[in-house]
Amino acid sequence: MSIQPRDHVGIVVGDLEVALGFFADLGMDLEGEAPVEGRWVDRAVGLDGVRVDIAMMRTSDGHGRSQVAKFHAPRAVSAVPESAPGNTLGLRSTMFAVDDLDATVAGLRARGAELVGEVAQYQDSYRLCYVGGTEGIVIALVEQLR
Repeated sequence: MSIQPRDHVGIVVGDLEVALGFFADLGMDLEGEAPVEGRWVDRAVGLDGVRVDIAMMRTSDGHGRSQVAKFHAPRAVSAVPESAPGNTLGLRSTMFAVDDLDATVAGLRARGAELVGEVAQYQDSYRLCYVGGTEGIVIALVEQLR
């Protein structure tokens, strides 16, 4: 048996347009959008009567992808609490490498995103932070120092 990594993260949102703007501001490109429904998707996600709009966002290097989905049926549910702390069990964020951490954070803040903590530096290697954006999305940003 072998396992191969897939650079893909699925994110469920209530407002697809706003979420796509958030990821576009991060520098991702829209790869495509499509409505998805049918018995096959019901079986794959373990829900009945799924109707969802999905959009694939691609990192500028073409290697990473995020699937952003808006469920029309069944309705999406919110995690409790919505702004759970970093030590909450489960998938909490996805990380993106950026060339200019300060400029990226400033651009996301202009769209309403907020730092979860603060920008921190790890030795002489990296600067990183967590950013809370629209729809409860939390992303980690890392800039490798030269």
